Amino acid sequence: MKRITIYDVAKEADVSLATVSRVINDSNVVREDTKQRVQEAIEKLGYKPNAIAQGLALSKTTTVSIVMSEKLFAYNGKILNGLMDVAKIYNYNIMFHTTSKGISKMQDVIESIIKSHVDGVILFNDNFSEDEMEVLQEYQIPMVVVGSQLAETGIDNVGNVYVNFEQMAYDMVNQLFDKGITDISLVEDKLNLSMMAQLRSGIEKAFTKKGLEFKKYISYDDTYKSSYNFLTDYFKSHKPSQFVFTFRDSQAIALLNACQEAGYKIPDDCQMVCILNNKYLSMTRPNISTFNIPEYDMGAVSMRLLTKMLVDDDSIKNKDSKQIELGYSFIPKGTTN
Repeated sequence: MKRITIYDVAKEADVSLATVSRVINDSNVVREDTKQRVQEAIEKLGYKPNAIAQGLALSKTTTVSIVMSEKLFAYNGKILNGLMDVAKIYNYNIMFHTTSKGISKMQDVIESIIKSHVDGVILFNDNFSEDEMEVLQEYQIPMVVVGSQLAETGIDNVGNVYVNFEQMAYDMVNQLFDKGITDISLVEDKLNLSMMAQLRSGIEKAFTKKGLEFKKYISYDDTYKSSYNFLTDYFKSHKPSQFVFTFRDSQAIALLNACQEAGYKIPDDCQMVCILNNKYLSMTRPNISTFNIPEYDMGAVSMRLLTKMLVDDDSIKNKDSKQIELGYSFIPKGTTN
């Protein structure tokens, strides 16, 4: 028999997750007709909210939850190191929650976080929707999102430690324009869609400012098992752009190999850059140009911000003080001129 969850109640009552949570917690901000509709959905579906309601934290546990995609562990090692080092300094325990595709997995994570009495949550990009974060807010659980810049939100108890990927792409494209390069592509990374959206936005803004239209956002579906398989096919009928943005090492190496196997020279025929830097980019020939992103600092600053939020530190009273942007620098190597 299918387990009934808060998601099912929200769908049945045609309301948000946060509204269902407010009704469960007997909040007085929900309209009476909406409250009745939610209660009728709970009764109809046989939902048992006590498991969540009784999990509301009544005391501090000195435990922080870190939520990230199971597919991204290999790419976030330095951020995790920063998070855990600062957590140790301030005597916080770490509880990991991994996410994967599928709504059932996410709702399990939310319920587990609430019932575990954690004091706060560190979220990696693309994990929770705003609606899901509102549920955590209802339980007064502070959150910090680490990675890329969070879109404007009405949620009060959320901080953000980020690199401005939109500005990064915008500045790089304008530098390319100054060199006469306008044929530019961005290869999609399905594991980092929020960062993809920001990179694409930065490129599009630069193109629009120059009176051009950006048309080369390269996306592929799940029929391809890897970006290498896709790009190998892609270059059978397409010529690589003068300059290509990739996000992760596997994509960058796939692009490099696919281009060279198709008879194109790097960087003479096609220049390329990989946003995230790691050791493998220096093992290719030529070495792949990249950016220096302070990943360890992102983790350390995120955890320090959360510890301040947990004690209501005076230095982070306003919303802007919880938004912390970190810098970056370009590392030119053999794939750019």
